[in-house]
Amino acid sequence: MPEWLAQARQGVTDLVGDQAAEWDLEGLLPTETLRTLGKLGLLCAEVPPAYGGVGANSSENGALTAHVGSLCSSLRSVMTSQGMAAWTIQRLGDARQRQEYLPRLTGGELAAVAFSEREAGSDVTALTTRIRADGDTVVVDGRKTWTTVARYADLIVVFGRYGDEGAAVVVPAETPGVTVRPVPNPSGCRAAGHADVDLDAVRLPASAVLGGGGQQLQLLVTTALSYGRISVAWGCVGILRACLLAAGSHAGTRRQFGRPLAEHQLVARHLAELMAAEQAATRVCEHASRCWDERSPEMVIATVLAKYIGSTEAARGAAAAVQVLASAGAQDGHVVARAYRDAKLMELIEGSSEICQLILAQHAVAQSH
Repeated sequence: MPEWLAQARQGVTDLVGDQAAEWDLEGLLPTETLRTLGKLGLLCAEVPPAYGGVGANSSENGALTAHVGSLCSSLRSVMTSQGMAAWTIQRLGDARQRQEYLPRLTGGELAAVAFSEREAGSDVTALTTRIRADGDTVVVDGRKTWTTVARYADLIVVFGRYGDEGAAVVVPAETPGVTVRPVPNPSGCRAAGHADVDLDAVRLPASAVLGGGGQQLQLLVTTALSYGRISVAWGCVGILRACLLAAGSHAGTRRQFGRPLAEHQLVARHLAELMAAEQAATRVCEHASRCWDERSPEMVIATVLAKYIGSTEAARGAAAAVQVLASAGAQDGHVVARAYRDAKLMELIEGSSEICQLILAQHAVAQSH
């Protein structure tokens, strides 16, 4: 393990401490903690050192993401959002835009990425947000839903239609016409700052449009989603590790009928399946990160597979952990109670499990010809 990664893991552990349950119950992360991690470059660790980042590869960043996910999925969600924003700017932005925005993301500012709308989730063709050129400015109008981190964000990367094509535009959250409305009582990742974002005649310099705009909308969204999917997948590895640790500890010490729970075969089965799930999710994530680092043609499908397996196994594994702990794990804020709610959300975001299945099925058919 690289020295920076070992130090980063310990640093995050120290910052989180025993506060994750409190953050979950309050539905709020301390912004000073987020900005501290941001200034260390840990919220988007793959940003190159030239822009103030750590310069981690996907495997290293994945290991960090899994560790954070084992501590607090809401905090891991902030990492995913920040990383998606940075990746989108790296991939779509020109040299000047990378120089302008990336150091801000490694310097303590926080970023959200706004895709979804009331009638447009996985179906990006249904997006209605408009980015309209007006001289040396652009005007943005739209309604975005469930934008993670928007409650804390300094910058929001907004995807929308730009003429007959698409564009991503970097919107400062304090710009006139931007209204951020926190989602009340989300069931999962409660402290991740989910919010709806209204954009009413938001005027920005044309230079805020990444790469000048005019790109294929589906390609734009896939660029950001690929990063989001692999980040979520690694976060699910963290959820499984937290559940395995909690369930194993409880089953090894809690006694029923004169012996530890772990010696009862039906409970032991849950532990075995949890361990198998954690190992399976880890391996597919490792493969996806290798594909990512090598820029393999399999990169996109590998990230979809990792996200699908990671999220479905995390949801099943968290349910099994709650079953093992029973009433001990049914208290709101407990690590497995949080995992149960958070893991279910992972099956929905960045492409639902059903969307992932469709993509994998299409790939299987394509590979057969």
